[in-house]
Amino acid sequence: MTLVQVEQAGGVATLRLNRPERGNALGLELVAALEAAVTAALAEGARCLVLRGAGKHFCTGFDLSDLEALSDGDLLLRVVRIEQLLQRLHAAPVVTVAVGQGRSFGAGADLFAVCDHRIAQAGASFAFPGPAFGLVLGTARLAARIGAGRARAVLLGGETLVDQAALEAGLATAVLTEVELPEALTRIAATASRLAPETVALLHARTRAADDDADLAALVRSAARPGLKQRILDYRAAVAAQRQGGAG
Repeated sequence: MTLVQVEQAGGVATLRLNRPERGNALGLELVAALEAAVTAALAEGARCLVLRGAGKHFCTGFDLSDLEALSDGDLLLRVVRIEQLLQRLHAAPVVTVAVGQGRSFGAGADLFAVCDHRIAQAGASFAFPGPAFGLVLGTARLAARIGAGRARAVLLGGETLVDQAALEAGLATAVLTEVELPEALTRIAATASRLAPETVALLHARTRAADDDADLAALVRSAARPGLKQRILDYRAAVAAQRQGGAG
């Protein structure tokens, strides 16, 4: 299976995460495939990158399907690789677009948040559960999008933002139906072609509120605290228990 499906036309590269059976969760292979797809698209002259997810969800966060076999060190490597990908997209020399449907969870919500245009579809939800298991990922970028106070409330409270709430907070830049989406993407692509990549890169550098080294350091410190795997296991057990209680 091709982990990232790529379509290029008229200077627009659409990169579609293609692990729908796993909710497009980010494992090392998918992260590497997305990095390679970004590199190839830029080399071929793309002026706009559109990130989408195959199936029901945009991206449901870390791929933890093999969690039992992983060590704390394995998990640290995974989150560092994801942060490096997020930083690259945040500073990309082209216009970036994310189209979020279904769930965007954890690192998936961070992937949505790094893009210039962040289009939520009806019913799309966004959540950042990392702090619940001691992980600090993308916090400064989220604060730049929605404000420090709102970001703090979302992260500390484990709040989920659903379509219009994400728009009102500033996480999403639009909420569109599938019918409305093509026209919006065409309009974004037209504006993306106006500026040279060198200009876009400089504009991103001067307008993005992020300190990449500090963000990476904060992530590593949080992930390197002993017991990351157990914290994730405890978190999953608590969520499962809560769902079971709700169903009862």
